[in-house]
Amino acid sequence: MEQEKKRVYTAIQPTNNLTIGNYAGTIRSWRALQSDYDCIFAVANMHALTVRQDPSVLRARTQSLVALYLACGVDPAQTIVYVQSHVPCHAELCWALNTVTYVGEMERMTQFKDKSAKHADNINMGLMDYPVLMAADILLYKADLVPVGEDQRQHLEIARDIAQRFNNLYSPTFTVPEGLFGKVGAKICDLQDPVKKMSKSCENPNSSVFLTDDKDTIMRKFKRAVTDSDSQVRYDPAAKPGVSNLLSIYSVFADKSIEESEKQFRGVGYGDFKLAVGEAVANRLAPIQSEQAKLLADKSYLDGVMKDGAERAQAIARKTLSKVYKKMGLYQI
Repeated sequence: MEQEKKRVYTAIQPTNNLTIGNYAGTIRSWRALQSDYDCIFAVANMHALTVRQDPSVLRARTQSLVALYLACGVDPAQTIVYVQSHVPCHAELCWALNTVTYVGEMERMTQFKDKSAKHADNINMGLMDYPVLMAADILLYKADLVPVGEDQRQHLEIARDIAQRFNNLYSPTFTVPEGLFGKVGAKICDLQDPVKKMSKSCENPNSSVFLTDDKDTIMRKFKRAVTDSDSQVRYDPAAKPGVSNLLSIYSVFADKSIEESEKQFRGVGYGDFKLAVGEAVANRLAPIQSEQAKLLADKSYLDGVMKDGAERAQAIARKTLSKVYKKMGLYQI
């Protein structure tokens, strides 16, 4: 008898352009995950509303992100690909989970503190409730594993806490998810400040390389990347954060280990090294960009993928929500 695959759930917000850090840390692994796990990949457009959005831009970015998933090798016949707002169960379960979540827990969340500081004129309840909606996303589908970086560990922990609390109050209902942590390339840093993670919202245009950047832009950004006053290309994140970051990027986009990359660039000057990193990134992104553009030109196909994904996701989510409502005493017809 074939063993049932574990379920993996993950979602990305359609806000700003995604960076090579998003690709290296998350998206590039999805093609392989599909073979080993039962995967569900979402576009978290409801989460995006915690910060003011231009409606037309948000709609366009939602469509673009679905196309990017497919361009990076996600197979919608094998994997559920859907948009969060197309499955009403997310909002419904979030409300139910709010009743077993404490205000103090939400106030302590690092992301709430950081975003409140950045958006002092818009500290809304959605911003505070963000982790509960994230918990609902995961728990609806009884996910066993959630791919997360270090910056998302706190959100996974609160999802686990909420699941365990509900299970203790109402009897076992939710799968308590585990983290699926990346290894090489899981954290790509800022090109101008390599002790910080590369961000899609950084104000310095030379700090981040976006998946939509053309080759000239990519090469220019890598030429300007911070290194150090030494001349050796070697991996030492503490003493050489800039060079180490570039080695990490190269190893991901050239499909080589850090050790192989170090050996390749032994005795090579920083200028040539940075050009080689830029070339590796541009060469990997070119076919992805081409495929994404082709998909975006076929709106009916993309809409069909989203509709099919939403129907498949809703079928799973509705079963979970019905069980939750029954256990909490909500009368159903």
